[in-house]
Amino acid sequence: MARVCEVCAKGKVSGNVVSHSNRHNRRTWEPNLRRVRAIVNGTAKRINVCTRCLRSGRVERAL
Repeated sequence: MARVCEVCAKGKVSGNVVSHSNRHNRRTWEPNLRRVRAIVNGTAKRINVCTRCLRSGRVERAL
């Protein structure tokens, strides 16, 4: 199971952490995903959705 939002395709990004002494260390940032039941093509299905998509209403939740 990939750590990717199934609505907006937001995934892992990488970059540098820079300390006070300007040392650079590589790290990754992962999206804030939640596994929710949502309506997909008229049926309820469990999908991975980022919290931004949940808050903005891009996902119709299934009860």
